Amino acid sequence: MSTSISPTTSPLTAGAWKQFDTTTSRWGRITMILALVLMLAGPLVLAIEFGVQASAVAAGVLAIALAFGVLWFIEPLSYFPILGAASMYQAFMIGNISNKLVPAAIVAQSAIGAKPETKRGQLAAVLAICGAAATHLVSLVVFVGLFGSMLLRLLPPEIITQVQTFVLPAVMGAVVVQMISSNPNLRILTIAVVVGVVVQLVLTPLFPVVALFGIAISVVATVALALIIPAGRKKPQTAPASEDLS
Repeated sequence: MSTSISPTTSPLTAGAWKQFDTTTSRWGRITMILALVLMLAGPLVLAIEFGVQASAVAAGVLAIALAFGVLWFIEPLSYFPILGAASMYQAFMIGNISNKLVPAAIVAQSAIGAKPETKRGQLAAVLAICGAAATHLVSLVVFVGLFGSMLLRLLPPEIITQVQTFVLPAVMGAVVVQMISSNPNLRILTIAVVVGVVVQLVLTPLFPVVALFGIAISVVATVALALIIPAGRKKPQTAPASEDLS
């Protein structure tokens, strides 16, 4: 998906975009590496202190990779067209990508009428993620840190169970509807729906192991079918009768 700058862009603007890409790529790599080191340092220290065997750690990593490893490839490929390079660094550093950051980016792009694959859309995603992260931190301090424990004591267990069951599907459904409305494509939407129904209602009951790779199968099959099944032919444009073709 192209993110090139329009030929009509001034040299000053083009230089600013180039500097933006260079700066975000450089500091994005640095911060991601530092975060990786810090996140692995804690478990490593605990493993050494408690004498955890390397074989046990390897077995745990392998189990996680078998269950969720496909998402390590699917998520970056799915999010990049919407977020762009700069926001990808932000998103994977902050977390809660699908239920917080991607919706924020989509709403911001829709509000200003920017397409996700453009530079304007990518900048909107960057600013939206900054706003989402700031809002998240403030809300955590106020509503979770100050009022969260008190609220949990007041709510009946049945209500808590209902919230945990239906909030995530509701958020994901809203994201899907927003993405479809902002980038409508009936052919791809039909393919995606059919593939999802087949995977969930046909393949998964027949072969339960498919449930572990349902997302990967659906994404790969949808992309493959979208490339194989031809789109409808566009009518050739004809010149107006009054136009001088000489």
